[in-house]
Amino acid sequence: MLHEQIKTLRAARGLNQVELAKKLNVSKQSISNWENNNIQPSIEVLVKLARFFSVSTDYLLGLDTRLYLEVTSLHPEEIAHIQMLIDDLKGRTHHA
Repeated sequence: MLHEQIKTLRAARGLNQVELAKKLNVSKQSISNWENNNIQPSIEVLVKLARFFSVSTDYLLGLDTRLYLEVTSLHPEEIAHIQMLIDDLKGRTHHA
């Protein structure tokens, strides 16, 4: 599961393995090995991956399927707009 999560999150960001490796300060071979399920990243790197992709380590490990958006620095009105977009994308827009 971890190998699939890394590959999916990397692709969703539009990054190739070399680009992700540079951002995490690891080798391209490490990324390839993780994605091919040959080896597992260390706990330290797992935390780096979670921070980089803005997901929990539980999400990476397949223990939690929920995803979160970091909106701490946004104004309440901006957060409300994002929630409306999410509702629209889910197809369950609530009309006031």
